[in-house]
Amino acid sequence: MKKIGFGGGCHWCTEAIFQALHGVELVEQGWISSVSPYDTFSEAVIVHFTKDINLEVLIEVHLLTHSSASAHSMRDKYRSAVYYFDDNDKAVIESVIGKLALENDTSYITQVLPFVDFRLNSENYLNYYKKDKHKPFCLTNINPKLTAIRKKFGQQVRTDF
Repeated sequence: MKKIGFGGGCHWCTEAIFQALHGVELVEQGWISSVSPYDTFSEAVIVHFTKDINLEVLIEVHLLTHSSASAHSMRDKYRSAVYYFDDNDKAVIESVIGKLALENDTSYITQVLPFVDFRLNSENYLNYYKKDKHKPFCLTNINPKLTAIRKKFGQQVRTDF
Protein backbone atom coordinates (compact mmCIF):
# COMPACT_ATOMS: atom_id res chain seq x y z
CA MET A 1 0.00 0.00 0.00
CA LYS A 2 1.21 3.50 -0.85
CA LYS A 3 0.41 6.83 0.74
CA ILE A 4 0.26 10.44 -0.36
CA GLY A 5 -0.74 13.68 1.36
CA PHE A 6 -3.20 16.24 0.02
CA GLY A 7 -3.86 19.73 1.27
CA GLY A 8 -5.98 22.41 -0.25
CA GLY A 9 -9.36 22.90 1.25
CA CYS A 10 -11.15 21.98 4.39
CA HIS A 11 -9.91 18.62 5.64
CA TRP A 12 -13.50 17.49 6.30
CA CYS A 13 -14.23 17.86 2.59
CA THR A 14 -10.94 16.35 1.49
CA GLU A 15 -11.40 13.38 3.82
CA ALA A 16 -14.87 12.59 2.40
CA ILE A 17 -13.75 12.95 -1.22
CA PHE A 18 -10.98 10.39 -0.87
CA GLN A 19 -13.00 8.04 1.35
CA ALA A 20 -15.49 7.83 -1.53
CA LEU A 21 -12.95 6.29 -3.94
CA HIS A 22 -12.37 2.61 -4.67
CA GLY A 23 -8.79 1.71 -3.90
CA VAL A 24 -8.47 4.12 -0.99
CA GLU A 25 -8.09 2.06 2.16
CA LEU A 26 -7.59 4.77 4.79
CA VAL A 27 -7.80 8.55 4.98
CA GLU A 28 -6.15 10.27 7.95
CA GLN A 29 -7.50 13.77 8.52
CA GLY A 30 -5.60 16.52 10.29
CA TRP A 31 -2.75 18.95 9.71
CA ILE A 32 0.41 18.45 7.69
CA SER A 33 3.70 20.29 7.39
CA SER A 34 6.68 20.24 5.06
CA VAL A 35 10.05 21.95 4.86
CA SER A 36 10.58 25.70 5.34
CA PRO A 37 8.89 27.94 4.31
CA TYR A 38 6.00 25.41 4.32
CA ASP A 39 6.72 24.10 7.80
CA THR A 40 3.58 25.54 9.37
CA PHE A 41 0.73 23.06 9.71
CA SER A 42 -2.17 23.33 7.27
CA GLU A 43 -5.34 21.29 6.88
CA ALA A 44 -4.72 18.09 4.95
CA VAL A 45 -5.24 14.36 4.67
CA ILE A 46 -2.97 11.38 4.20
CA VAL A 47 -4.43 8.91 1.71
CA HIS A 48 -3.42 5.24 1.89
CA PHE A 49 -4.21 3.55 -1.41
CA THR A 50 -3.83 0.26 -3.26
CA LYS A 51 -3.05 -0.61 -6.86
CA ASP A 52 -6.81 -0.41 -7.54
CA ILE A 53 -6.42 3.35 -8.02
CA ASN A 54 -3.46 5.17 -9.47
CA LEU A 55 -1.70 8.30 -8.32
CA GLU A 56 -2.75 10.23 -11.44
CA VAL A 57 -6.45 9.75 -10.64
CA LEU A 58 -5.91 10.76 -7.01
CA ILE A 59 -4.13 13.95 -8.09
CA GLU A 60 -6.80 14.79 -10.66
CA VAL A 61 -9.54 14.30 -8.04
CA HIS A 62 -7.60 16.56 -5.69
CA LEU A 63 -7.20 19.34 -8.27
CA LEU A 64 -10.88 19.11 -9.21
CA THR A 65 -12.21 19.36 -5.66
CA HIS A 66 -10.53 22.44 -4.21
CA SER A 67 -9.38 25.91 -5.32
CA SER A 68 -6.21 24.58 -6.90
CA ALA A 69 -5.71 27.51 -9.27
CA SER A 70 -6.46 30.51 -7.08
CA ALA A 71 -4.35 32.29 -4.53
CA HIS A 72 -6.45 33.51 -1.63
CA SER A 73 -5.92 34.93 1.82
CA MET A 74 -6.41 31.57 3.60
CA ARG A 75 -3.55 29.72 1.84
CA ASP A 76 -1.62 29.28 5.10
CA LYS A 77 -4.49 27.32 6.60
CA TYR A 78 -5.50 25.72 3.29
CA ARG A 79 -2.21 25.20 1.43
CA SER A 80 -2.76 23.66 -2.01
CA ALA A 81 -0.21 20.87 -2.09
CA VAL A 82 0.58 17.24 -2.77
CA TYR A 83 2.92 15.82 -0.12
CA TYR A 84 5.10 12.90 -1.12
CA PHE A 85 6.57 10.27 1.18
CA ASP A 86 8.79 8.63 -1.43
CA ASP A 87 11.29 10.83 -3.30
CA ASN A 88 10.60 8.78 -6.44
CA ASP A 89 7.02 10.10 -6.47
CA LYS A 90 8.04 13.76 -6.73
CA ALA A 91 8.77 13.72 -10.49
CA VAL A 92 5.61 11.69 -11.17
CA ILE A 93 3.45 14.16 -9.23
CA GLU A 94 5.01 17.17 -10.99
CA SER A 95 4.50 15.48 -14.35
CA VAL A 96 0.84 14.69 -13.64
CA ILE A 97 0.10 18.26 -12.47
CA GLY A 98 1.88 19.63 -15.55
CA LYS A 99 -0.07 17.33 -17.88
CA LEU A 100 -3.39 18.26 -16.25
CA ALA A 101 -2.51 21.97 -16.44
CA LEU A 102 -2.08 21.64 -20.21
CA GLU A 103 -5.21 19.50 -20.67
CA ASN A 104 -7.33 21.86 -18.58
CA ASP A 105 -5.64 25.08 -19.73
CA THR A 106 -5.15 25.98 -16.07
CA SER A 107 -2.24 27.36 -14.04
CA TYR A 108 -2.32 25.31 -10.85
CA ILE A 109 -0.78 26.80 -7.74
CA THR A 110 -0.62 23.35 -6.13
CA GLN A 111 2.83 22.70 -4.75
CA VAL A 112 4.70 19.41 -4.64
CA LEU A 113 6.29 19.14 -1.19
CA PRO A 114 8.04 16.50 0.89
CA PHE A 115 6.12 15.20 3.88
CA VAL A 116 7.64 16.16 7.24
CA ASP A 117 5.00 15.89 9.97
CA PHE A 118 1.33 15.18 10.57
CA ARG A 119 -1.09 15.76 13.44
CA LEU A 120 -4.31 13.77 13.46
CA ASN A 121 -7.49 15.72 14.13
CA SER A 122 -9.45 15.01 17.34
CA GLU A 123 -11.75 11.97 17.25
CA ASN A 124 -14.98 13.99 17.19
CA TYR A 125 -14.01 15.50 13.79
CA LEU A 126 -12.75 12.33 12.12
CA ASN A 127 -15.03 10.72 9.54
CA TYR A 128 -16.98 13.95 9.59
CA TYR A 129 -19.12 13.23 6.52
CA LYS A 130 -19.67 9.56 7.33
CA LYS A 131 -20.99 10.42 10.80
CA ASP A 132 -23.73 12.76 9.57
CA LYS A 133 -24.15 13.41 5.84
CA HIS A 134 -27.11 15.68 6.53
CA LYS A 135 -25.25 18.41 8.42
CA PRO A 136 -25.59 21.77 6.64
CA PHE A 137 -21.81 21.88 6.04
CA CYS A 138 -21.91 18.49 4.33
CA LEU A 139 -24.91 19.37 2.18
CA THR A 140 -23.45 22.72 1.13
CA ASN A 141 -19.75 21.93 0.73
CA ILE A 142 -19.10 18.19 0.45
CA ASN A 143 -22.07 16.94 -1.61
CA PRO A 144 -21.31 19.20 -4.62
CA LYS A 145 -17.73 17.88 -4.67
CA LEU A 146 -18.94 14.29 -4.50
CA THR A 147 -21.31 15.02 -7.38
CA ALA A 148 -18.40 16.41 -9.42
CA ILE A 149 -16.23 13.33 -8.89
CA ARG A 150 -19.14 10.97 -9.61
CA LYS A 151 -19.66 12.79 -12.91
CA LYS A 152 -16.01 12.57 -13.96
CA PHE A 153 -14.84 9.36 -12.22
CA GLY A 154 -18.08 7.38 -11.93
CA GLN A 155 -16.54 3.90 -11.85
CA GLN A 156 -13.97 4.93 -9.25
CA VAL A 157 -16.56 6.25 -6.79
CA ARG A 158 -18.04 3.87 -4.26
CA THR A 159 -21.77 3.30 -4.54
CA ASP A 160 -22.21 3.24 -0.75
CA PHE A 161 -21.04 6.81 -0.33
